[in-house]
Amino acid sequence: MLHIETTGSGPALVLLHGWGLHGGVFEPLVRRLAHRYRLHLVDLPGHGHSRGDGRLQDVDACIDELLQRTPQASWLGWSLGGLLALRAAAVSAQVTSLVLVAASPSFVRRQNWPHAVEPEVFERFASDLRDDYPGTLQRFLALDTLGSEHARAELRSLKEALYLRGEPSPQALQAGLALLHDSDLRACLGQLARPSLWISGRRDRLVPAAAMATAAALSGGEHVDIAGAGHAPFLGHADQVAAAIAGFHAGLATAQALRA
Repeated sequence: MLHIETTGSGPALVLLHGWGLHGGVFEPLVRRLAHRYRLHLVDLPGHGHSRGDGRLQDVDACIDELLQRTPQASWLGWSLGGLLALRAAAVSAQVTSLVLVAASPSFVRRQNWPHAVEPEVFERFASDLRDDYPGTLQRFLALDTLGSEHARAELRSLKEALYLRGEPSPQALQAGLALLHDSDLRACLGQLARPSLWISGRRDRLVPAAAMATAAALSGGEHVDIAGAGHAPFLGHADQVAAAIAGFHAGLATAQALRA
């Protein structure tokens, strides 16, 4: 069973973390949002307190459980978590809106999708993971923070969080890299029948801001680009990310009140 920690009060917001980490990585956002939202912090299969859950290879089963165990809510996904959030929104109206943080419908370059990394990046990490598990994790964390104006502090935060809930499962890490390499959810964007907010870090080396701007345009969503931020903008630029999330949902509430 997936570990889901619930805290705060207000409208429900489900948070899905990125590769190799766990729900605890969102602590800077929790401190800023718990007075506004009822936060449901998920440890994805094979990560954190869900280490014994091996279902990351079956994304649909993972999403089914999340939908069963969380209320109707807005979903926030960071990086790998963004892929799951986008897939959940495509299959269930229980996901009322989406916040994608440094996430893309396709993390690798494809035809007509140049704003991404080469497929070999994730293939190399998968190969390195088999030979040097701890070293590969550390290199990926460095890539998460590369380019950020607060890179040193962000990397320290990620390293402190990495093993805080135990080591992530090697099988889950391989499955997560395969998801990042193989997933292409661009077809979902034009059919996304719910509001979306795409938050990018202008200095992100994994998900270029241009990819998120394009995804926002294709889905009819909003795009917020945070200058000076890398792939984990909620760490070094938590105030700006929290303000963008709150402003997005406030706008939705106002629009709903005007329609009533």
